[in-house]
Amino acid sequence: MKIYNTLTRKVEELIPNEPGKIKMYTCGPTVYHFAHIGNLRTYIFEDILEKTLKYIGYEVKRCMNITDVGHLTSDSDSGEDKMLKGAKREHKTVLEIADYYTQEFKKDCKKLNIRWPDIVSPATQNIDEYIKIIKNLLEKGYAYISGGNVYFDTTKLKDYYVLTNHKEDEMVVGARVGVEEDPSKKNQADFVLWFTKSKFEDQELKWSSPWGLGYPGWHIECTGISIKYLGEYLDIHCGGIDNIFPHHTNEIAQSEGYLGHKWCNYWVHGEHLNDINGKMSKSKGEFLTVSLLESKGYNPLAYRYLCLKSYYHNVLTFSYDILDGAQNEYNKLKGKIKNIIKDNSTVDNVKYEEFNNKFKDALSNDLNTSQAITTLYDVLKADINNATKLELIRSFDEVLSLDLLKEESANITEQEKQQIETLIEQRNQAKNNKEYDKADKIREELLNMGIIIKDTREGTLYEKK
Repeated sequence: MKIYNTLTRKVEELIPNEPGKIKMYTCGPTVYHFAHIGNLRTYIFEDILEKTLKYIGYEVKRCMNITDVGHLTSDSDSGEDKMLKGAKREHKTVLEIADYYTQEFKKDCKKLNIRWPDIVSPATQNIDEYIKIIKNLLEKGYAYISGGNVYFDTTKLKDYYVLTNHKEDEMVVGARVGVEEDPSKKNQADFVLWFTKSKFEDQELKWSSPWGLGYPGWHIECTGISIKYLGEYLDIHCGGIDNIFPHHTNEIAQSEGYLGHKWCNYWVHGEHLNDINGKMSKSKGEFLTVSLLESKGYNPLAYRYLCLKSYYHNVLTFSYDILDGAQNEYNKLKGKIKNIIKDNSTVDNVKYEEFNNKFKDALSNDLNTSQAITTLYDVLKADINNATKLELIRSFDEVLSLDLLKEESANITEQEKQQIETLIEQRNQAKNNKEYDKADKIREELLNMGIIIKDTREGTLYEKK
């Protein structure tokens, strides 16, 4: 397996700390609002990476945090806690907000066939771990107390910017949105490990600590949760590219200061999903969620397919026209697979290995999912028997997770199926007769029944919402 390592800024061979086993940590969501599809692109690429590693033979243990405290609206340890902001917006408690949006995030993952990690731990459940680490950093001289808060002293490190390759004088105040100077810091790059009540009187969630009543900084949670559940040596740490600085930079600083040795060997980041106005965010334009796409008639797996057609390390531009193209292509792919009829042939093991190796080679080459999908199309066109084709498709879908062999009408009763197919036949007849208003009314009737229809070259497909 070869993967692009942000730490070395090159594609390199993956060599785990323990042969055959991978410990993988992925930064989870801050659950103050719905995840937008830009956020979810990162989780799709991480899902593909985990499934690829398993497919080529590794044993993978993956951990993810849920940020339900400590993530501020500024990168400079200032501004409002995002969780508190969400609670005020909806007139609920922080924990009510956290629980609701965690469940919504989980639903989105299910719709996109993103596997829920082995270990998922909310930040609020690991306070003792953070306190233990912060006490150790203070004892070693990596941290100091100022203005009621505990800060990490970045000048104590040989190379704080090892992940970004920046120079100190390039990291000026105001270089990132919302960054303001904090007079309590000794150095502009220092960051908060623990906030006390002296700074945030209205913070709902607070815990007792040796430094006063307060709560942890955002960065310390990933260090604490990762070390607690995956140990002192981590193979892969993933996240979106906007996590590189300051979040992952700070994770390395505090983790290696605490442990006294190199912590993680491979840092893997997914690029942004942009719309026509630039980076997608919750604060501008239409708030693009999986539910919104569904309401417009899109299958969430068409969005997954769109992401897989692009290299995870490249910016992907989103528009509805682009998604339309991906959905049409996905539906045609499903239609072609549906037309492969099971017969009495047996799997040709030689051909199976030939195509399976091509699929593995594509994924092992820095997650070349586009080439992996091309291999899938090559299987469909190949002069091999149906049993071999179907077994290859089933096997590939362990990684692609596009429900390639799932029947669209699997959750529809026989009576519903007859009714739906009668309406589709009536709609097609109306279209042939150029009675487009009637055809639109039938589509609306089907939609009210919870049925989404897709017109493809192979015919009209349908599925339940």
